[in-house]
This record gives sequence, C-alpha cells and structure tokens, in this order.
Amino acid sequence: MQHCTRCVYDSTIPGISFDSQGVCNYCKTHDEMEKQYPTGAEGEARLKQIASEVKKAGRKSKYDCVIGVSGGCDSSFLLHKAKQLGLRVLAAHFDNTWNSRISVENIHIMLNKLGFDLYTYVMDNDEWSDLALSFLKASVPEIDALTDIALVTTLYLAAKQNNVKYIFDAHSFRTEGFSPLGWFYFDGKYIEDVHNKFGKMKMEKFPNLWLSRWMRWLLSGIKRMRPLYYVEYNKEKTMEFLQKEFGWQWYGGHHMENRYTIFCDNYILPRRFNIDLRYVEFSALVRSGNMRKEDALKELEKPPVCEEEIINEVKKRLNLTNEEFERLMNLPKKSFRDYKTYLATFKRLRPFFWLMYKMDRVPKTFYIKYCK
Repeated sequence: MQHCTRCVYDSTIPGISFDSQGVCNYCKTHDEMEKQYPTGAEGEARLKQIASEVKKAGRKSKYDCVIGVSGGCDSSFLLHKAKQLGLRVLAAHFDNTWNSRISVENIHIMLNKLGFDLYTYVMDNDEWSDLALSFLKASVPEIDALTDIALVTTLYLAAKQNNVKYIFDAHSFRTEGFSPLGWFYFDGKYIEDVHNKFGKMKMEKFPNLWLSRWMRWLLSGIKRMRPLYYVEYNKEKTMEFLQKEFGWQWYGGHHMENRYTIFCDNYILPRRFNIDLRYVEFSALVRSGNMRKEDALKELEKPPVCEEEIINEVKKRLNLTNEEFERLMNLPKKSFRDYKTYLATFKRLRPFFWLMYKMDRVPKTFYIKYCK
C-alpha cells in the first residue's frame, strides 16, 4: 500500500494517484485552490469586494444573503464574518428532527447576539423516517444524502422567497477538505428512485432538488459562494473565540451537530463501507498546517465512536427490531450506479455547468466531481 508523503491518504482512496515525490493528486488540488482562493490581505480585500457586490444586489431586499446554519463551528464563524462585513443575513436551517440540543442552542445564541433572522424548513418526522429507512434498505453509502440535498434546497427556497441573490456556504477546503471521487454521490433523481423502490409513504414534505427546479434557480441569477475559502483560520482558536464571544458550545466532533449524521458517519460508513470520514478532515487539516501528520495518524488508529444511545435511538425512531436492524446492516452492498441518477445528464450539460461554476452559481467541487 502506498501512502501520500504529505497527507494521510493512501492507495485505498478512490481516484488517488501519486507523483514522483509520493504526493497525492488531492494535495495538488488543494494547492491549486490555495492559489485560486488567497487568504491574508488579498483574501480580506476579496471579501470586501464580495460584500460590496452582495450589498448592491440586495439594496431592494430585506436581506443581502442567505447563510446555511447548523450550529457548527464553520457556519457560526461565517455568521460572525458576515456581520463584520456589514451584511444583512437571513440564516437558513433544515431541521430533519434529529438536531442535537447543543446545535439548536448554538444557532439561537449566534442569531440573537448578531441580530439575524432565521428561516427554518422543518421536516415531517414520519416522512423523514420512511426516507431514511429507504436508504438503509438501498444499502448504499449515501445514507445522509437526504440531509445534504434538503439543505441545499432549503437555501434556495429561502433565497427565492426573499428575493435574495446570494447564498453563502460555510465550507472551507482547508478545514473540511473534499470527499474523494467515488466515495459519495447524490442528486434529486437518486433520492426519488431509492424511495420509489423502498419507501412506503408518498414523498410530499421532503424538499428534493429536482433538476428542473435547480435549473430555474441557477438561471434566475442566484449565486452560491464560499467566503471561508478566503479566510485562513485555525479551527481550535475559532472555537475558543466563539465560546468566549458568544457562549457557543462544542458538540464533540466534526458534523456531530446532528444525531442521525453521527450514526451515519461514525457507525454505518466505517462498519459497512470501510469509509472513515476522518481521513478527509485530517488530510485537510494537515495540508493547511492545522494538524501534524503524526497526530492525525495516531488519532486514526482509534476507531470511530458511535454511542449505543444513538444506535438505540435510530432503532426506536425507525421502528426497527434488533433483528431487522442487523439484517439491514448485513445486506449486500450497492452503489448509486444501481439506481437512477442525473449523472449522465450532468455530464452532457458539462459546458453549461462550467459556465455556472465560472459565474459562481455552482461550487467548483460539483463541476469537478459530477461533470468532468
């Protein structure tokens, strides 16, 4: 097995390759993005330029931009940064009914102190459980794709209903990285097909991202941007700042704001699909100098932890007996290729999505992973 000489990726990672120095292609992509998205004085200047453009576009609306919030570190810090830039923010949150108490408190603490309004899309609990069970029965690794798709749709709904032209995503490639090509795939047709095959309830409340719907939003001029790309910040220091300045609370780990996500990331993925998302996060932190490689490797020797309490909560809320749960955990593994998706359409529309990427209407990572 070959290991990257720089980050913690190895030859088991899908789509990986190494140069003559043993550095992987994901590190090279990181370096390219470092050049494309500068930090420091140049990054601050770019952020001020973006803020000026956003204010101009929002001068006839109540809000300048929509920011997705989860109660996590990155989205909380982005709210603070937007306030510094003088932006009028509408925070948007998708509630799949599995939020942790701390994450909910963090959202309200941040918004109350910053004076921002909140748009929340609350999912029907029974329908969500039926959808979640459909993906467990489908036996694919994208079991939390429901949350990802629903959040994106919620951001667009908030923007469209309030005549807002900018959506800010709180993603940072320096602290979160980007999932390897081939680990995950999700789109609206994928969700629809899985649920048609395994669901019992009609999908009525779930905010799915149909291609026709998304195309209308893209062509309406709504832009999606990632301002944290221009900010080089230390996550530990950022959490300390948020705790001291706002009374924000740490929730225990990356993406652990949501209890169902904890189950997906720390139980299903490593146990059933041999996918450990800490490799993505730790590699990003190592590349950006926020973590030593030897410390990352030492942490990876410890198995991901999902408390028995959360596993039991999943069984209870999805109405699964211990026997039914174990049967689902031992189904033959499948992938998105076993179901209907928009992937072929995305590839056919590559020139269109390249233009959308250049116009800041889709993230660069979407274009690279889905269209090339």
